[in-house]
Amino acid sequence: MPSATRPQGPFTPLDFQLVLLRRMADHNPDLVADARTELGVSIADMREANKRWQAMLHSPRSRAAASRYRSILGTPESTISRTIGDLKCEAMQWPVSLWADLRFEVLVAPNGAAWNEWLVRAPGAEGPHLRTLDDLTPWSCTVDEAAHAFTPARPLEGSAPTRWGLAFTAPDAEGRARKVVAEFTWGLLQRTATGSD
Repeated sequence: MPSATRPQGPFTPLDFQLVLLRRMADHNPDLVADARTELGVSIADMREANKRWQAMLHSPRSRAAASRYRSILGTPESTISRTIGDLKCEAMQWPVSLWADLRFEVLVAPNGAAWNEWLVRAPGAEGPHLRTLDDLTPWSCTVDEAAHAFTPARPLEGSAPTRWGLAFTAPDAEGRARKVVAEFTWGLLQRTATGSD
C-alpha cells in the first residue's frame, strides 16, 4: 500500500536515495534516521520506495540497468570510457543530494549490462584521510578509498546484493596492527570488525 504521506507516482531520484538508505539501515539505523529527517520522509516512505524498486528489478519487463538509471536519475553528470584489465566499459555518474561529495556510479559493459553499481568520490572532491582504525567510521569512505589507504586489501564476498567486504590490516590508535574486515553497502563504509594481527 502506498505511503500516506507521499502519493505514488514516477520513481524519482529521491525514491532512489531511499533505496540506498533502506539497505544501510540494517547497520546504521541512527544515521539513516537522520538522513530521512534531512530528506523530509518517513520510514514508511523508505519501505515503499524499496518495495517499488524490488518490483522494478524483478518485473518481467525490467529494463537494462543503464536504461533504468537514466529513466530515474536523468542524464548522467558524466560518462567516461574506462578500461579495467582487458575489459572496456563506460562509467556513468550521477549526483546524490544526501552526499554532495559522492556520485552514484554505474559501470556498463559494451552489451549494456551493468558490472557495478555503487557510490564513489566525486571527481575533484577531497577524500578522507584514512590512517588508522579510528578514521574508519560509518559513511566515511568508499570501497576504493579504503582499499587504497590500507594496501594490500583483499575483496570479500558481500552478505547480500549491493554489499561488499574488504579484509586488510590497519594500525589502531596506539600503532598496533589489527586485522580488519570492513563492510560496505552500495560502496559506502557501514562497519568494521577487528582482531589482532
